[in-house]
Amino acid sequence: MTTALLPDLPASRTEPDGSAVVRVLSYNIRSMRDDVGALGRVIRACAPDVVCVQEAPRFFRWRKAAARLGRASGLVYVTGGATASGPMIMSSLRAHVERTEDVLLPRTPGLHQRGFATAVLRFGRARLGVLSCHLSIRDWERYEQGGLLLERLAALDVPYAVAAGDLNDRPDGRTFGLLAGALQDGWTTEPWGREHTTRLGDPLQRIDAVFATGGVEFLGCGVPMGLPGVEERDLRAATDHLPVLAAVRVPAA
Repeated sequence: MTTALLPDLPASRTEPDGSAVVRVLSYNIRSMRDDVGALGRVIRACAPDVVCVQEAPRFFRWRKAAARLGRASGLVYVTGGATASGPMIMSSLRAHVERTEDVLLPRTPGLHQRGFATAVLRFGRARLGVLSCHLSIRDWERYEQGGLLLERLAALDVPYAVAAGDLNDRPDGRTFGLLAGALQDGWTTEPWGREHTTRLGDPLQRIDAVFATGGVEFLGCGVPMGLPGVEERDLRAATDHLPVLAAVRVPAA
């Protein structure tokens, strides 16, 4: 099967007015249980400044696994992993890390512990709050976590922020609707690439997304299938989700 090539998203750069074009990738990596080489090639081809990871390794020697992913993808660890019960943030060396905080959410007996990985990053004069999430499979708990996500994003106390992750919900679901009502949904705002994020061959669903607060400008957002360097065989081998790549313009502080 041949996939038509996509036009690339705008490259990372700093504009003359001090605003920054930042490439944000959201990716559920299934605890790196699949082909890490393929995973690294996909991430490198996307050339992200920030990666919001879900299902990062969080048990035995998880920090070594995070370092391995960094070597494979050309990125550095910022925060999260076991300390956020799965969500993790990585970045390129372009980002200056101002602060980080990992948050564990209230746990329901019998269900997985969930959490948020959060950071405030600076790209020159542009400051960007980042939150990586992986929400519950249960509707009522997921909706509560959606509310907590909005609270935590506001608590970062920065004018511009993005939240990205595996929502375990579709655009017609109430949690997705809650977030899309308060934030910009990248795919809806500036669609680019492929919409659906479930594994190739599975039922078509968009359950992974990149959101942004007002003032952040989406320049494109979607699954980078067909992006030069992103091979379909690598997408199939890397994990059971497809990544979501967004380019955003963040105003200078």
